[in-house]
Amino acid sequence: MLASPFTCVLWDVDGTLVDASEGILGRLIEVHEHYGRTPPTRDDLIHWIGPPMFETFQLRFGMTPEQAREAVTHYRSLNKRDGTARGARTFPGMTELVAELHALGVPQATASSKPENQVIDLMDHFGLTPSLTAIVGASPDERSRATKTDVIREALRQLDAAGVDVSRPVLVGDRHHDIAGGAETGVPVIFVRWGFSDPSESDGAAGVAATPAELRSLLLREV
Repeated sequence: MLASPFTCVLWDVDGTLVDASEGILGRLIEVHEHYGRTPPTRDDLIHWIGPPMFETFQLRFGMTPEQAREAVTHYRSLNKRDGTARGARTFPGMTELVAELHALGVPQATASSKPENQVIDLMDHFGLTPSLTAIVGASPDERSRATKTDVIREALRQLDAAGVDVSRPVLVGDRHHDIAGGAETGVPVIFVRWGFSDPSESDGAAGVAATPAELRSLLLREV
């Protein structure tokens, strides 16, 4: 019989469940050209997928907070034009793993730095919504709930409100922001290596998985 050592599972989305890089890169190229900047390449996505975009525009562009908000607003308008799921796909094996956890009675929620409305669209598009007790992302204004720590806390709050045992949670993610957020909230992190990250970003993770099969062995065990 299979069971999880965790009472609930929190999922990062971009780079963990979903590969939305094609659409993200196209929209970022448009934004960069709009501001007269050199367009990013696929290798540059490591700087953009994972951390809040509002932060990245400041760190990578040297923008003021006001300028960064304007750039994010422009990016979001392109996202609305294209549709969140355009060019996106789930990583092989992840839809099946989420469904299996659900079938075994393991409560799950997203804990993504993407705006929550985009996370909802993606979960609906890929048929993952029925397996999730809560879908949590950044607040639309990316201020009141912007950091990974904020998002994790809100995901745990919603799970708890739904009657879920949150005494032994785990977060699955692919960036050092996930590990930092987990450390601040006391949530262990399983780091997956198929996302957009540097190998050193796994430092501090409770576990590391190179494939969905390895991740499954960490989330489900024979009892």
